[in-house]
Amino acid sequence: MPAPQNTTKSAMFGVLLAISLVHLFNDALQAVIPASFPILKGSLQLSFAQLGFITLMLNLTSSVLQPFVGLYTDKYPKPYLLPLSMVASLSGMIALAFAPSYLWVLFSVALVGLGSAVFHPGASRVAHMAAGPRRGLAQSIYQVGGNGGQALAPILALITIYPFGQRGSLWFTLAAAAGFVVLLYITGKFKNQLVIGRTKATPEKTSMLSGQRRKIVTAVTLVVLLIFGRSWYGAGITNYFIFYLTETYHLSASSAQVYIFVYLGAGAVGTFLGGPVADRFGRTTVLCALLVSLPFTLILPYAGPIWSYPLLAIIGMIQMSSFSVAVVYVLELIPGRVGTMSGLITGLAFGMGGLGSVALGGLIDATSLSSVIKLTSFLPLLGLLALALPSNRKRSLTL
Repeated sequence: MPAPQNTTKSAMFGVLLAISLVHLFNDALQAVIPASFPILKGSLQLSFAQLGFITLMLNLTSSVLQPFVGLYTDKYPKPYLLPLSMVASLSGMIALAFAPSYLWVLFSVALVGLGSAVFHPGASRVAHMAAGPRRGLAQSIYQVGGNGGQALAPILALITIYPFGQRGSLWFTLAAAAGFVVLLYITGKFKNQLVIGRTKATPEKTSMLSGQRRKIVTAVTLVVLLIFGRSWYGAGITNYFIFYLTETYHLSASSAQVYIFVYLGAGAVGTFLGGPVADRFGRTTVLCALLVSLPFTLILPYAGPIWSYPLLAIIGMIQMSSFSVAVVYVLELIPGRVGTMSGLITGLAFGMGGLGSVALGGLIDATSLSSVIKLTSFLPLLGLLALALPSNRKRSLTL
């Protein structure tokens, strides 16, 4: 008979895997929208700027609302909001399948974004509850599901959207329904832990935060700027690099999707590896990843169709290794605000990507696709800011 402690650890590991699986479903629903851009662009005669606004609508509805949802649920935990998030996403995919116009597409993606805004803070709370002392590993397990969903989206789009057009979006309602069932089980089984187990800031923590507020604000600002660089570069790759491949190397849209899958798939691997590495060597070590990717991003626009595969894999793995680590770093800076801060940091990743998509799309319309892709290759220079972050090699920040 297993010891109670081991049984508890197994149960918590099962919760992490379950919430990671639903994270895969949730982010696949989001990522399939930009993956279907070639179809939407052709069927609705959209410009690059309009495609950017679709991404902006998707990302802003999720990113702007996320910290507010997190703030509310930190004060008033509502575990059953988690399964309801899948209902919103399911409704959005149905609406997208039958969207007759550009405005209807915007409404559809807003529903998917709303579902994501509700899902992420609550899911981060579940991951935090199940983490124990290995926060980096737990956050990586949770986040790798989301990155895995993003990675699968181009392949899933080839199977569903490309053969069936917009109606292919209906296949993704199955993922939303499955996510609803899993979240209903988790919230039912762990409702008390999610309500009672929320972290409250003690007077000692409050005093510590007040005394070091300026350093904390500086550190969070630097993390936000790192997210800015990573997200804008990612927006250029996931939304527009497919058009660069078709224009420069004369590949078909379906063939070009495989490159995006390689980039996002390697990013999922990097997300998983980043947490354990950060647990071992410190968060700031991994947060330097954006800068490390710079030589490879500079080469990519000139690499050709064959060498683009390994370069995209290397860039994706390096850059996304910091994804979950950024969340853990900020949660350790500001304890007691799991929903708020995870919603803020995760939301910023999507929001910055949305703004980047609009800005880059407008710049492409004004100049050229090739020049903008080459310009984005310099964005990892923002990774220099990571060198100014306070170190937390021993898991307790030295501020």
